[in-house]
Amino acid sequence: MAIERTFSIIKPDATRRNLTGAINAKIEAAGLRIIAQRRTKWKQADARKFYAVHAKRPFYKDLVKFMTSGPIVMQVLEGNNAIAKYREIMGATNPANADAGTIRKDFAESIEANSVHGSDSAENAKKEIKLCFKAAEIVG
Repeated sequence: MAIERTFSIIKPDATRRNLTGAINAKIEAAGLRIIAQRRTKWKQADARKFYAVHAKRPFYKDLVKFMTSGPIVMQVLEGNNAIAKYREIMGATNPANADAGTIRKDFAESIEANSVHGSDSAENAKKEIKLCFKAAEIVG
């Protein structure tokens, strides 16, 4: 199995409800290591830059508004097949369709406020990590 890195965000709905520790426990129980973590509050420009790929989609403005509504926790995760493993742990985007025991099934409030973001490919993981962390902040 390949050791990979992926990017994660614990979203404002989850930080508002003090779920960071519970989400981190699920991540670590699945065998992933948190090798970088920072709590921050994005400005509009940060969220717009991060989600630029969705700029022409109808949900873009609401997404930016939501992601700037409170603190987030950005993370770099590392482990065997980390991208696929984290997507499995997160569960389906729509929590109604997520498997029991996944982060979104257990903690999401709605399809929009679904508690976490995770990279969907190795290419996007590298891009998102580079956008949000300096190399010196990642301690494997």
